[in-house]
Parts: sequence; C-alpha cells; structure tokens
Amino acid sequence: MKAMILAAGLGTRLRPLTNDRPKALVEVAGRTLLEITLARLRAFGIREVIVNVHHFADKMLEYLETHRNFGMRIEVSREEILLDTGGGLKQAAWFFLESGVDVRKPFLLHNVDVLSTIDLARMAEFHAERGALATLAVQNRRTSRPLLFDERALFQGRAAESAQPAVGCESLAFSGVHVLSPRIFAELNENGAFSIIDAYARLAAKGETILGYRANDAYWRDLGRPENILQATCDVETGIYPAEPPAQS
Repeated sequence: MKAMILAAGLGTRLRPLTNDRPKALVEVAGRTLLEITLARLRAFGIREVIVNVHHFADKMLEYLETHRNFGMRIEVSREEILLDTGGGLKQAAWFFLESGVDVRKPFLLHNVDVLSTIDLARMAEFHAERGALATLAVQNRRTSRPLLFDERALFQGRAAESAQPAVGCESLAFSGVHVLSPRIFAELNENGAFSIIDAYARLAAKGETILGYRANDAYWRDLGRPENILQATCDVETGIYPAEPPAQS
C-alpha cells in the first residue's frame, strides 16, 4: 500500500512557528510532524510515500535528504502554486498509477497536521469490504466544518455547523485521514486548485460510494495551532499518545 502526506499548506494558523519552516517541520516532543506521520505509516507497513511541498519547500527536501528518507521511498510533489487537497492529490496521480503498480489496491491520504491513533488497518479493511471509492475517518465531535452522512455511512455533502441534520443523517467531524481507490483519478475532472471534499460531494451525488469510517474511540488532535502543539507535546510526554506507534497488521 502507498500513501500521500498532505504537507504543502502555508501553516498560517501555526504562526509564528511557521515563520521560518514548513508546518511539517514543526516539532511535537522533539519530533517533526512529518517524522511522526511517517512513523505511523511505517507501523502500518507502508514504505512508499509521496509528500506535497510548497512553503519552504527547499527545507523539506533538505530535511528528507539529511534523514535519508527515513529508510523509505519518499517522492516529492512540488507545488509552485498551492493546489488545495484535491489539486495536490491529482498532481500526484502518477505515483499511484505508475507502471507495475496494482491499481486495484487502495492508498492512504493523510494530513501532516493531525495526530491520531486511528486504526489504519481496520479502516483499509472497511474500505475494501464495501468497495468504496473513498473512505473518510470521522468522529462524533464538535467541528467548524461538519460533514453529513446517512444511516448507511454514505457521505451526503457538507453540513452547516448550526443546522439540524435531515432525518436519517448525522453531522460528523472529518479527521484528515482517507483511504482511496486509484479509480478516483479517472473521476477527478476538476482542474487547478480544488478541495477533495468538494469533489467527494460531487461524486457522491452521482452515486459513487464515499463512506465515513467511525473512529470515535481513537485519540485525535488537530495540530494546526501553537496551543495544540503544546497540548500534543504534553500528551506524548504523559503517555496519552504513544511516542512510538504500535505495529499494525
């Protein structure tokens, strides 16, 4: 299985920590967000990863070279202009469709600025068992950007934060982790910068299977603000979040 780490953003919410570095190189308990995410993927058995870069891109390249790509195959997708989540993924399509790859196998898409113990192995199984085009890790928690799912866990689109969901639907918080089928690339007719969530909404309206995978029992923290970095550091130091992720089958 391959993966993509979304790391190209400007990290504006993390300022001043991102005034001289990309957000992927901000540290939690002495380890960069990129290293932590790569460790999670390695524990899951992933050894081939592509990372998109933009803000302080050269520092990212230097960091990976210095650490010899952490013993993994790591490709870099450089964005001269920010392409958002959907555009960034579409630019990296070659990595998931290259010759010799089994295009039936799903891949993982992971934000660099989230920390979680979501069971990636079980999530991939859930995705495969249901033949989904895309599966999103979701939780029942407060969020400013809720997503709407029906009783079959099918994605229905974005939900208004203050609006009451329709009967049979529930508003859930997206956790920044996706499992996708490579079939997605044939369906992405958007160009330039675009949100992958908006593309999911369009595809769901066409009848494609976009699912929510409930991860309510997992630890999860957004790392988009300096105070969240401090809390995550405390969580690691106190053992709430494991310093080394356990291997997953």
